[in-house]
Amino acid sequence: MKFGVMIVPEDRWQTARLKWRQAEQMGFDHAWTYDHLNWRMFRERDWFTAVPTLTAAAVETERIALGVLVASPNLRHPAYLAKDVTAIDDVSDGRLILGLGAGAEGFDSTMTRRTPWSRRERTERFAEYVQLTDLLLTHPVTTFDGRYYTAHGVHSYPLCQQQPRVPFAIAASGARGMRLAVRYASYWVTTGEPNRFASAPYESALPVVRQQVEALERACAETGRDPATVARLLVTGPTVGGVLASKTAFFDAAGRFAEVGITDIVVQWPRPDEPFSGRVEVLAEVAEELGRH
Repeated sequence: MKFGVMIVPEDRWQTARLKWRQAEQMGFDHAWTYDHLNWRMFRERDWFTAVPTLTAAAVETERIALGVLVASPNLRHPAYLAKDVTAIDDVSDGRLILGLGAGAEGFDSTMTRRTPWSRRERTERFAEYVQLTDLLLTHPVTTFDGRYYTAHGVHSYPLCQQQPRVPFAIAASGARGMRLAVRYASYWVTTGEPNRFASAPYESALPVVRQQVEALERACAETGRDPATVARLLVTGPTVGGVLASKTAFFDAAGRFAEVGITDIVVQWPRPDEPFSGRVEVLAEVAEELGRH
């Protein structure tokens, strides 16, 4: 199993840089940040955006994989996303992972849009979003005429350092999203129970995650993809709670989720208050134990 940490982009860089550097020094496999303009209870707090944060983190680190969980249609056209992705992949020397998700209703979807998207439109739009982003990252010139997105002779020079492109990590819980993950992704991403933002003990998430993994494997079987070629990444914290309550809790949770098919676990960098309150000392103890294996 691989392990990562999610760093909320709330600190000014002279403080944030220490967290990214520490995540690498602790030996984690990957480090992530969120992609929002405003997010939940952070709306009236300091909040920095993902692209400059990951660019700076790429300069600050040398080994650790870096990613966003998740970029969504809420914020930017695929052409702009693709150009940002190739730049960060270059600065990081090929360490970027691109997390993609359909997004949800909230500040990001209402601040710059008159008419909200229906769930059906959001699902359909996301399928086009992934398809076009893939094209832009793998073809020097892209022309695309979809229902929701167009691209007319978009030149993508340079392409990604990683070939054929940066790996995708696609968040999905429904059947259509699972099929997208199977077709395009190196990682499938879950936060546990969908459309929920209230932590429950991690034990209660096991049945949901098991069912999701089984659905992913069925989607693989339907398309002929070897399920072993799709990593299964669980982001703990927003829904799945208690994982960093102690070192013992962490390794108990890791073992249980591994049994239901999870290959990567991401924990939230502990904060002094909610959400994701906890002690950095526990994270350090976990990292020290991981380093022994």
